[in-house]
Amino acid sequence: MKVAVVTSFPPSKVTLNEYGYHLVKNFVQRTEVSELLLITDKTTEPKQLDFKNSNKVSVKECWEFNSYANLFTICRTILKEKPDAVLFNLQFVKFGDKKIPAALGLLIPMILKLFGFNTIVLLHTILEQVDLESAGFTSNKLAQRTYNFIGTGLTKCILKADKVAVTISKYVDILNEKYKTDNVILIPHGTFEITKNPNFDLPQGPKKVMAFGKFGTYKKVEILIDAVELIRKSSDEAIEVVIAGTDSPNTPGYLQEVKEKYAHVPGIIFTGYVEENQVATVFNESTMVVFPYTSTTGSSGVLHQAGSFGKAVVMPDLGDLSILVKEEGYKGEFFNPESTESLAKAIEAILNDDDYRRKLAKTNYNVACELSMDKIVQMYIRDFKQVNYDKIIRWVNG
Repeated sequence: MKVAVVTSFPPSKVTLNEYGYHLVKNFVQRTEVSELLLITDKTTEPKQLDFKNSNKVSVKECWEFNSYANLFTICRTILKEKPDAVLFNLQFVKFGDKKIPAALGLLIPMILKLFGFNTIVLLHTILEQVDLESAGFTSNKLAQRTYNFIGTGLTKCILKADKVAVTISKYVDILNEKYKTDNVILIPHGTFEITKNPNFDLPQGPKKVMAFGKFGTYKKVEILIDAVELIRKSSDEAIEVVIAGTDSPNTPGYLQEVKEKYAHVPGIIFTGYVEENQVATVFNESTMVVFPYTSTTGSSGVLHQAGSFGKAVVMPDLGDLSILVKEEGYKGEFFNPESTESLAKAIEAILNDDDYRRKLAKTNYNVACELSMDKIVQMYIRDFKQVNYDKIIRWVNG
């Protein structure tokens, strides 16, 4: 099987590049895959193909973030290469944060389906579950209605693909009910890397309370810093706050403002962008992973990473994150996202009870092992075979 994967890919900084890396890495380990076409964005540095069987990968750098030409260059490349199946690793701002390039990119699965290609879209978020104000798009009610109208139209186009995979069961129900379709399937997010024989002991030195991601919209680190400051008032425990990641594209300059606001507070570490080969170090050095979210937009890659490294987590009990925890079995301390005191109490529950921390960490590690990325890729290959089989049956039946 010759598989094409349309995705951003390291060293790209475009959204979902890490997920694209692990998809490709695991696809090429499958014996069914003879060649993988990496339909990816252009970068000045070479693509990070540092994994086994990378010789199966043919890199096709044929699109750019916010380019109006992406629809044509991607379709032209796939028409020339003629893969047996095409997988899209998408969310709504995958191809750009400007309206027209973003929308044109999302039409590609429908167009390739019309050309007869077997297509599956992995849609990480659905507009029906996004709080546009919290996510940093707009607070204007008229603009929100416009976004929703356009988003509904684009979702209809995306659903023209043979199958659309989502990572939360609730999304399957919402899309099938609203759009009267039956081609939406549940495929879990999956865990990138499973640490073999993880060490649940903590390294020497201050205990590191870590948040990981892109910050400034619905991910606000002020509440985390304030909560740790509150704990310090009644505890002699040495604690560091680690902010691992960058600004959200919708809130440039946010973390610099936080640095300036909390310049007087000791023990805050801003790592900046974490390269793929440094992710393990950042997680392994942390005592726990905190999710200072005010809302959610889909399955959490960070939660799956925390599980894969055997880490206790502190989460808000809201939205998609709450659903994900219940469906997949992750465990952690929960807090009220509007209360600094609630977050401080949740952090302290783990800091002050090492047996409890270990119990949470081991539970999350075991859950992560059940959802390893190789198993997720196996599901995609199964569904590609099913799509092809269904087309043959329809052709035979006329």
